[in-house]
Parts: sequence; structure tokens; C-alpha cells
Amino acid sequence: MSAQIRKTLITIETTLFEGGRAAPRALKLIAAAAVLKNPWAGRGFVEDLKPEIHAVAPELGALLTGMILDAAGGADNVEGYGKAAVVGLDGELEHANALIHTLRFGNHYRQALAARTYLAFTNVRGAANCPVMIPLMDKNDEGRRSHYQTIHFAIPDAPAADEIVVALGASTGGRPHHRIGDRYQDLKDLGHDVSNPAAV
Repeated sequence: MSAQIRKTLITIETTLFEGGRAAPRALKLIAAAAVLKNPWAGRGFVEDLKPEIHAVAPELGALLTGMILDAAGGADNVEGYGKAAVVGLDGELEHANALIHTLRFGNHYRQALAARTYLAFTNVRGAANCPVMIPLMDKNDEGRRSHYQTIHFAIPDAPAADEIVVALGASTGGRPHHRIGDRYQDLKDLGHDVSNPAAV
């Protein structure tokens, strides 16, 4: 079994001004999405999701990673990253989770970027034109707040009830004029050990 992909989508948002000031450099937010048939649709409750995960997730990871890298002009231009899935109304939330919460999907992207952090994510159930929101963080430093951003888009005819939208997101930098510091300074100010942020 391979992914039954109906269509793909790439979006690129370029920010040149923010807060009334020119950005130090243009910021690009890039999303790559695939609209595919839910491999579990119409089958009732499926106990073992692994066969479809193993068959479909690697293909999606490779496809979407390639789309992101092409749009960004290479891995070195990607600083922030994330992922998302939206399952149509006839599917389970577990179906959305299944295709993106596996190393067979995410490691394509993570390894291509030589990234060290986990992929921030959202996974929801929704109808066609449901907002797809991809949270981003720095690919190497989860505490770097300048790179906490969200890509937001929608596909007017997807997901259909028996489909899933799977997406990857990327940023080419942090927010223009970011000025809220990072979590490490907060930890120091609060007297917490930076290497043990939960103080456990």
C-alpha cells in the first residue's frame, strides 16, 4: 500500500515589515501539505495501525521534506520547523496522530536539517477548509523564543470526510524585531537550574 495522494500544496508567506518597521531580513514561512485518502477510512475500529503507518508515513515524510527544501532553497536556510495533521470528520484523531507521530515520518525532515529538537505539532479533526496550524520552534534550540511562530492556512476542499491533510512547516528565521528574550534567562531569573528546567 502507498499513500493515495489527491493533491499537494505549498504556501510561502514573506514578511517584509512588522510593527511598522522593515524586517532586518525578509522572513519566509513555508508550509508543504499533502491531501490523502485516510488509509483507515470505512474500516470501523482498526486495532493495529502499524501496517498503514509503515507503508504511508515514510512516503509522506520524504515527499513533504523535499517540497520544503526546494521552497527554502536548501536545508541551511531552514531555522524553524514543525508539523501538523487534520483528519476528516469520518476519521479518528488517532488517524491524524498515526501518520505524523512516528519516526518514519518526522526523521526524514529532522535528518535532512540535521536538527536536534523535537518537531512541534498539532493534530485535529475537522471539515474541509479547517484551519491548518503548524507551530514552529528552532530546529536546534527549543528555548529560543524568537523562533516560536505559527503557520496558518486552509485548503478549501480538504480534508474530505475520508481524507487526512498532513503538513510540514518551516521558517527561514525568527520573528522580525523579536524582543522577549529566551526561556533560559527566565530560568536564571527564577533561580532554576538551566539544565533541569522542571526543577525535579
